[in-house]
Amino acid sequence: MSRFIQAMPDPPDPHTGDPLLRSWLRCHLDGDGRTAGSRLADLAAEAAGPLREAHRQAEARPPELVRYDPWGARIDHIDTPAGWQAHREAAVRHSLAALPYLPGAREQWGAGARVVQHALLHIYGPESATYSCPVAMTDGAAALLTHPEIDSPVRERWLPRLISTDPDTAIASGQWMTEASGGSDLARAATTAVPAGDGSWRLHGDKWFCSAIDAEVAVALARPEGVEGGSRVLVPFLVPRYAADSPLSRPGEHPRAPAPGVRVHRLKDKLGTRALPTAEVGLDGAYALPLGDPYQPGLVRMMTLVRVARLHNAAAAAGGMRRGLAYACAYAGSRQVAGGRLAASPLHRATLGTLGVDTAGAFALAGHAFALLGRVEVDGDADAEAELRIVAPLAKLATARLSVAAASEYLECFGGAGYVEDTGIPRLLRDAQVLPIWEGTTNVLALDVLRAVVREDAGKRLLARLDRTAEEAAAPQVSDTLAAAAGDLRRALAAVAADPYADAVVAGARGLALRMAYALAAALLAGWGDEVADVAAQLWTRRWLAGEDIAVAAHQQSDALCG
Repeated sequence: MSRFIQAMPDPPDPHTGDPLLRSWLRCHLDGDGRTAGSRLADLAAEAAGPLREAHRQAEARPPELVRYDPWGARIDHIDTPAGWQAHREAAVRHSLAALPYLPGAREQWGAGARVVQHALLHIYGPESATYSCPVAMTDGAAALLTHPEIDSPVRERWLPRLISTDPDTAIASGQWMTEASGGSDLARAATTAVPAGDGSWRLHGDKWFCSAIDAEVAVALARPEGVEGGSRVLVPFLVPRYAADSPLSRPGEHPRAPAPGVRVHRLKDKLGTRALPTAEVGLDGAYALPLGDPYQPGLVRMMTLVRVARLHNAAAAAGGMRRGLAYACAYAGSRQVAGGRLAASPLHRATLGTLGVDTAGAFALAGHAFALLGRVEVDGDADAEAELRIVAPLAKLATARLSVAAASEYLECFGGAGYVEDTGIPRLLRDAQVLPIWEGTTNVLALDVLRAVVREDAGKRLLARLDRTAEEAAAPQVSDTLAAAAGDLRRALAAVAADPYADAVVAGARGLALRMAYALAAALLAGWGDEVADVAAQLWTRRWLAGEDIAVAAHQQSDALCG
C-alpha cells in the first residue's frame, strides 16, 4: 500500500495573480503603470523562485552573535546566512527603500512613486525573511535625512548610501528607540548625549530592542545632557554601527569591527521574525551625529521616521494577508476531502471569501496611506498631510489586528499541517503577531488618534471622505451604512473634543479608532471603481460596520475575492 503524500502547491504569481493589486496601480498611476508593471513582474519572478528559497534558508538558520574572534578580541559579529544576504541584495537592486527618493521615479510617477513602492513591498514582504523590516527603517531614516532641519554635510554623506541601488555601496539603517525603563513611555528614556566639541556627540545608555542590528547605521533617540522636559526634547542621532564609519576607530581596525562605544549585549529570542537579528545594545561614548538642532525638541523630527515605519508595518500586514490567502486557496484547490476538493465546500469557500474581504480592506488602508505620503512628499499637499496624520495610525493599528486574526485562520485552513513547523505555515502567525507591537501597540496608536483629533481636528477630513463616498456609492446598502457610520463617528468625535481626558473617552479610544479605520476602509473600497473592490466594499460594510454574518455571500463571491 503506497503512502499518501499531500503536496503543497505553489500559490499563483504574486503580481499577475493579484487582480486588486493591478487594479490599484491602474487607478493611481493614471495609465502610466506599464513600467511599474515591468518592475513588479521582475520582482515577482524572483520572489516566487530564488527569494522564496532564500527565505526558507534564512528562517532555518537564525542569526548568531559571535562575541569574540579566535584571538579573544571582542568583535560582536552578527553571523547571518546566505538567504538573509540574498534578500538584502534583492531589496537594494529592486529599490525597495530607495524608489521614492530617486529622481527618475519621481519624474515618471510623481507622487505615485510611493504607490509603486507599496506595490513592490506587497510582493516582496511576505517571504522576505522579514528583511522588509530593515527596508522600513532605511526608508524612515532616508525620510528623516531629507528633513529641512538636517545639516547639509550629514545629509550629503549618508543619504546617498541609504538610497543607493548598488548592493556594493548601499547601507541599511536600524532604529534604536526602545529602552527597558520606558518602552513606549519615551519620557523615561535614559540614554544621554554629550557634546564632543566638534559637532559630534557621544551617547551613553542601553537600548533594549534594536532590530536589524547588522545594519551599518542606526537612528537612536537620546536626551542631550542637562536637558529636561519629558519626551519632546529627545533628539534623533545617527550612530555608525561599524568601525569603518566611526572617527573614533583605531588605525588598522577591521572595517566590520564594532564602532567604539557600541556593544551588542545579546540577540533577542523572539516568538517570530526569527531570521531578523534583533539585539540589546549598550552605548558607552558611541560617536553620534545629531539629526537637527540638538537643543531644539527633536521628537517631532523622529516622528518622520516613525510615520514611514508605521506605513511599512501596514504594508507588511496587508501583504502577509494576501500571501496567506494565496497559499490557503492553492491548498484548498488541491486538497481532497469527503470525495471532493476542499475548495468546493460551501463552508470552506465562505471562510476563504471572508478572508478575501478582510485582505481587500487591509490592502486599501495600506495603499491609501502610501498614496497620501507620496502627495505630501512630492506635491507638498497640505490636505494630504492633514489626512495622513490620522490615516497613518489608523492604517497601522487596523491592518495589524486584521493580520493576526487572518494568520490564525490560515493555519486552521491547513488543519494539522498548519501547526507543524517544517511546513512553514506556523511562521505566518508567529510573524504576524509582531505587527500590533512594532511602531506602537494598538492602545498607543489609539491615543495618537485621539491627539490628532483634539489638537489638529484630524477627524474632519476622515468624516468628509465618508460623507462624500456615502453620497456617491452606487450600492444603496453601502451608501446608507456609511452615512450612518459617519453620523455615529461625528457624535463620538464631538464627545472627544468636548472632554478629551474623560475616562469614557480614553477607555473607548481603541474601539473608536477601529471604527474609524473600518469606516475608512469601506469608503476606500467603495470609491475604488473596481468590480472586485465593489464586492469587497459591500461585504466589508456588512461585516465591519453593520455587524452582519456574510458567510453565504462570501461563499458566493469566493472566486472573485480570492483572485
